Amino acid sequence: MGFHDAHATYVGSLQLRTLDLERAVQFYRQVVGLKTLEQDAGSATLSADGKTPLLSLVQPAGVIPKPPGTTGLYHFALLLPERADLALFIRHLVDKVVRFGASNHLVSEAVYFSDPDGNGIEVYADTDPDTWSWRQSGVAMDTLPLDFQDLMKAAHPMKQAWDGLPGSTVIGHIHLQVSELLPAEAFYRKGLGFEVVSRYGPGALFMSTAKYHHHIALNTWLGVGAPRPPKNSAGLDHFTLVFPDQQLLAEAVERLKELGTPIDAAGSHAMVEDPSGNAIVLRNA
Repeated sequence: MGFHDAHATYVGSLQLRTLDLERAVQFYRQVVGLKTLEQDAGSATLSADGKTPLLSLVQPAGVIPKPPGTTGLYHFALLLPERADLALFIRHLVDKVVRFGASNHLVSEAVYFSDPDGNGIEVYADTDPDTWSWRQSGVAMDTLPLDFQDLMKAAHPMKQAWDGLPGSTVIGHIHLQVSELLPAEAFYRKGLGFEVVSRYGPGALFMSTAKYHHHIALNTWLGVGAPRPPKNSAGLDHFTLVFPDQQLLAEAVERLKELGTPIDAAGSHAMVEDPSGNAIVLRNA
């Protein structure tokens, strides 16, 4: 069973507002390893496989820096197909002199860094799902040091030069900063159909479908009651959730309406905001 295909509801893509489009495109091409699909004076669309949009960048008129302490994107995560790809990507970051953090989460191994606008990025590879420890409270996750020496043993022995992200790279998950955890949990669980699979102290939780370790993460680490950023600030513009089929999308739309959530629905797409103002496009696969 797949975690990012028609078996699951998952994050398909996202759009970021940027202060400097050219700078952002150069970063995502040269550092992250995405390919440009389309670009004009105010926007660009990037992909891993040269066909499927993963990330869109827009530079609106009058865009301002995202004020600190506001809700929005904590990070988005690019999932690599193999552990060997992560080893090669780390080697690439070192060559580019990019500062990054790294962790072993039991269910995955990951590196973390930021783009020029301050948006958090995670690049990771999953461990074998058969080794994930599920219990009544959810899946076991942790934040442990990454064993670089062991990871580098997995690097492709014949592949030394970095040539961009593998074509099968996907958006693995998105991690959001919210004002309050309980309303956000109700929105994603009761409205959109995600299951809570892990809680991290009183200020964060992780949610998924199809028994993935997480497609969505939420935190209040900025403080309960954190305000929304201005609509013209750099940062997350919206992200897309892909439902397995039109029926499941329609059922989610009805549940959101029952929760009293304003929603703009038209055919196979709908637009909605979570309780902290994070905008989401809903569509079927």
